[in-house]
Amino acid sequence: MRDLYETQRAMRNLRKAAMQRGVVAVLDVGSSKIACLVLRFDTSAQRIGGDGVGSLAGQAAFRVIGAATTRSRGVKFGEIEAMQETERAIRTAVQAAQKMANIRVDHVIACFSGAGPRSYGLSGRVEVEGPVVNEQDVSRVLAACDVPDYGDGREVLHAQPVNFALDHRSGMNDPRGQIGTELSTDMHMLTVDATAIQNLAHCVKRCDLELAGVANSAYVSGTSALVEDEQELGSACIDMGGGTTGISVFWRKHMIYADAVRMGGDHVTGDISMALQVPMQTAERIKTIFGGVLATGMDDREKIEIGGDTGDWEHDRRTVTRSELIGIMRPRVEEILEEVRHRLDAAGFDHMPSQQIVLTGGASQIPGLDGLASRILGQQVRLGRPLRVHGLPQAATGPAFASAVGMCLFAAHPQDEWWDFDLPMDRYPARSLKRAVRWFRDNW
Repeated sequence: MRDLYETQRAMRNLRKAAMQRGVVAVLDVGSSKIACLVLRFDTSAQRIGGDGVGSLAGQAAFRVIGAATTRSRGVKFGEIEAMQETERAIRTAVQAAQKMANIRVDHVIACFSGAGPRSYGLSGRVEVEGPVVNEQDVSRVLAACDVPDYGDGREVLHAQPVNFALDHRSGMNDPRGQIGTELSTDMHMLTVDATAIQNLAHCVKRCDLELAGVANSAYVSGTSALVEDEQELGSACIDMGGGTTGISVFWRKHMIYADAVRMGGDHVTGDISMALQVPMQTAERIKTIFGGVLATGMDDREKIEIGGDTGDWEHDRRTVTRSELIGIMRPRVEEILEEVRHRLDAAGFDHMPSQQIVLTGGASQIPGLDGLASRILGQQVRLGRPLRVHGLPQAATGPAFASAVGMCLFAAHPQDEWWDFDLPMDRYPARSLKRAVRWFRDNW
């Protein structure tokens, strides 16, 4: 019976095997849509250690050869609620992407939001055994990190060394090969509800696919929507999805904090549906075409036909002014942004050298949102869309695809994590890694 450390190592090995075969799919399991992109890797053009990203996990150039999205079913607040419905939706998306790519896919790397993420900053320190730092020293310093008691029913999703210091020199990405006597590290650990990972792994398995990695949506959105300088100097990525709004803070190209607010664009749609007494589909259409959060003098005069097919002529002929619609949408959007500000304050974001905030995700497309966000969150707010990936179909270049595109980068250029190193067996961090994880035995 193997534990989570072994599980993650097994998934990394599956990912490497898939990359050697040349094809892997990435899956963004969201509350409003499920997106699948099929990547073809050019394994001959191995690029190692570029962009300050760890070289251990093996990087490769890739291009997107298939893409598909389908309406999400059975997912609420970013977590799977109805297994069979989600399984059908995942199958639909994967099959459509496979058809477009004209190739069969066995391995998927999936990301999900929600699941109550919690961040921890850990540190460890060891004496270097030889004259220069080697792989074993890095393994030992990672194993020396003091893991907090993060509670039953939680699992570690990411555990990334964000900084190494050798004697008095800090700020290193990779200390291997350097001369020194004392090595210390700072590590960021993200835990989530265990059942969310278990359900996702089980659902992917039911679709006859192999799970070759899991990631947090807010983290991968940040990797695709933030430009290099923003990742270096300290920025937050606010990924506004349908069921949740994910928050990730980056500094020195590493994620140092992540959180999620259990509200998103679907809640705005729900408010419109209740206020106007229309079905959710109609409310979604009205929000998409006419929605906004900043009213002008013209909006009192702009009439919106609500429409409907109840058969009651008076009921179906109703109209609403755009300013009334904004009055319905704005309070909920403000509530989400206030909650985000509360989380950023708790993370100490105001101490960052650059306090850039980037809004992405499907719900970030509400007109006027950036202006409202800059009032609530601070001055430097911009709207982000996925960057750094070429060959995307036009449909997948919008902000709603930030996490799906981020997953491509995560697949091709994974940052070094705890499980990329051989931890000394006797130094497994006592609580988190000795504890056996049943779902590995059940699902693999």
